Amino acid sequence: MSGNMSGNDTGTRAAPAAHAAGGGSAEPLAGSIEEPPMALGARLRSLEAPWLWSFAGAVLVWLVIAGVFGFSIAGNVVATALVFAVFMVLVGLGQMIVITAGPGNIDLSMPSAIALSGVLGVQLMQGQDGLIVTGIAVALAVGVLVGVANYLLIRVLRIPPIIATLSSSFIVQSVAITQSRGMPPPPPALQAFANARMIGLPDVAWFALVLSVALAFVLHRTVFGRGLSALGQNARAAWLAGVKVERVRCVTYVLSAIIAALTGLLLAAVSGGAALDMGVEYMLISVAVVVIGGTEVAGGKGTVAGVWGASLFLYLTNAMLNALGAGAGVRSIVYGVLIIAVVVASGRRVRQ
Repeated sequence: MSGNMSGNDTGTRAAPAAHAAGGGSAEPLAGSIEEPPMALGARLRSLEAPWLWSFAGAVLVWLVIAGVFGFSIAGNVVATALVFAVFMVLVGLGQMIVITAGPGNIDLSMPSAIALSGVLGVQLMQGQDGLIVTGIAVALAVGVLVGVANYLLIRVLRIPPIIATLSSSFIVQSVAITQSRGMPPPPPALQAFANARMIGLPDVAWFALVLSVALAFVLHRTVFGRGLSALGQNARAAWLAGVKVERVRCVTYVLSAIIAALTGLLLAAVSGGAALDMGVEYMLISVAVVVIGGTEVAGGKGTVAGVWGASLFLYLTNAMLNALGAGAGVRSIVYGVLIIAVVVASGRRVRQ
């Protein structure tokens, strides 16, 4: 009985195939279900590239600027964005690493780390080209110390990251205040690098691009990057899988602070001097570019390309609001609304 059933079933399955091979049109088997073609909008929403939306938003805002003020003004805005949006990219990269580490992880000490590293680095350089390496080394050391301090507050004292990093920012900012007297200008060579261009792009943009490529490689092609993704998705599961969870979390906060330190030096070089408040505006922006760029707020999945797209989008939006006479308060409201909208949309996409 079973042998007959098996033979009949085999013949039934082979018949359509033989008919198709003979040149006839193969008809679908009875009971098969044909999936309806997916609509264009659904295809776009299903793309595993949320960073595309940030670039699309940047292009849309640029077209609005071009339509209102003309293509000449819009071109100048883009040229300026390639300098100043780079600093949004840098702080966004640091914040992205931390947020990828999982729910609750955030670094609010970045503005104070920017200020202290810029102040100490420029102070030690004394306006001399020969001391640039020394100043950079000190700035990087500041970043390492701030990152380790943040991690210890979170790990040893069991303080939530948002409170730990905010508390450390007050201490770091106080140290920066004590070291800010008699601030010399940055060395000429450092200023020349910060304001130079290569192949039409500012050197600071090339620096951010190289750093972005390196960071993308680390996140997607190294053991640390895979461990960070696993940590962000489920810390206990990552630990059971052999990931050194605490080591990864420590390196995460140290990398964020080091990127903030480099940002402080570059900001001081571009602006012609270090200032105590030069990192203040980047606290909200660092979070905004990460969220708008498509990084998962719940952790586990970061996107370097999205940080670039969101930075350009926010800078162009900021330029448009400035041109329309909007104040700093209005810009902050816009940033907040954008963050809320993206988080809500992301939550709905996850539930679906």
